[in-house]
Amino acid sequence: MSSSTDNSAASVSNKKRPVIAIHGGAGAITRAAMSAEKEQLYLAELERIVSAGQAILAAGGSALDAVTEAVRLLEECPLFNAGKGAVFTHQGAHELDACIMDGRTLDAGAVCGVSHIRNPILTARKVLENSPHVLFTGAGAEDFARANGQEMVEPEYFFTQERYDQLQRAIAADTGVMLDHDGATLNASGDPIDPEHKFGTVGAVAIDELGNLAAATSTGGMTNKQAGRVGDSPIIGAGCYASNNTVAISSTGTGEVFMRTVAAYDVAALMEYAGLTLEEATHKVVQEKLLPLGGSGGMIAVDKFGNVELPFNSEGMYRGFARVGEAPVVSIYRS
Repeated sequence: MSSSTDNSAASVSNKKRPVIAIHGGAGAITRAAMSAEKEQLYLAELERIVSAGQAILAAGGSALDAVTEAVRLLEECPLFNAGKGAVFTHQGAHELDACIMDGRTLDAGAVCGVSHIRNPILTARKVLENSPHVLFTGAGAEDFARANGQEMVEPEYFFTQERYDQLQRAIAADTGVMLDHDGATLNASGDPIDPEHKFGTVGAVAIDELGNLAAATSTGGMTNKQAGRVGDSPIIGAGCYASNNTVAISSTGTGEVFMRTVAAYDVAALMEYAGLTLEEATHKVVQEKLLPLGGSGGMIAVDKFGNVELPFNSEGMYRGFARVGEAPVVSIYRS
């Protein structure tokens, strides 16, 4: 497994080797309260999950299948804020969102505000494949899931004690939703990125051997969010975007700002219309456009040439990438 201190962005041009990149959220580093064991656990899970996507690509599988499986695995891992590890709303419930996009066709599927679907990303994939619509919400999304054979669960399935304790601390502190970073905050969980001040979205982007791009994003939202709040994750062009003409993007961060700037699509537009490289376009959006509006977080990106960028403007981002035939690279911190 690689060092946790490699560069925050990795850019390599290789048209012949498929590649997948994943993220598990971004936020403030809590070095004073950090648990070495928890850090290694996060790195091991990132490597396991990105390797699973890499294996699909190595077997000739599609980018769409690779990102679907990577995000499903992230939803199944309680370390990350999606699926089983989803955070609580202010009202003590779970409301999950997910989105997936096929760069070859520009087809997309998304669900938001769901509480009974075990793997929202799998239902988003069914929306892409089986519906003329793009986005279903709430009860309608769950009805669609049932009609399409998706595994349904009781809301208690998503419960984890750490996430519940986070909600109680947020309510007691009366600080509203968890957005502002404070690296000195006591981190009772020992997580490398402070779970009290983390943007907990997960995502994956990939290019396959045929040159097709795909992107997927999933989240439980923000701790202590109001019921009904939807962020950028299920919104095409904000938290997720893919086009074979340019790039595949999955975002994580201050959702409202990513929506206001249409951050994922902005990267694609800068590349297509202004001729920027992937590195230039992602830097401009993440470092120059989001920050002045208070937008913290990052994104993962793979362009049509197989270049990879993993930029973020917060202190850390759970991330990794893996090319077919090469060892995976996983990271948390800046270099």
